[in-house]
Amino acid sequence: MADFYSDMATVALDLIGQYGQTVTLQRTAAGEYDPETGTVSDGTAEEQPASGVLLDYTGQEFLTNTQIQQGDKKLKIAAKGLEWTPEIANKVAIQGKAYSVINLNEINPAGTPLVYELQVRA
Repeated sequence: MADFYSDMATVALDLIGQYGQTVTLQRTAAGEYDPETGTVSDGTAEEQPASGVLLDYTGQEFLTNTQIQQGDKKLKIAAKGLEWTPEIANKVAIQGKAYSVINLNEINPAGTPLVYELQVRA
């Protein structure tokens, strides 16, 4: 069964890559604490490309989810090949515009991530 979902992850990557666009996930890794000085070093910025499809929310989604605000977008990205998984508060660069990840949902049948659905806000 794991082979089936691994194949589905490949199919999701192929389809999103073919019909979507390249987006850039951005995060800042936490700095390290120095006990001698009592300070924390600056975090390190990390980026990774991903294949994604940017969509608008439907009217029905606005009615059933109070966390969605006007202007929010739904970004579906392929999970296969990502070095790290997206998290809330990460940033995403899409067509030169910066978005913040507000919410996310992992499509993960049988323990194999296929797609991440992110709620993003400019």
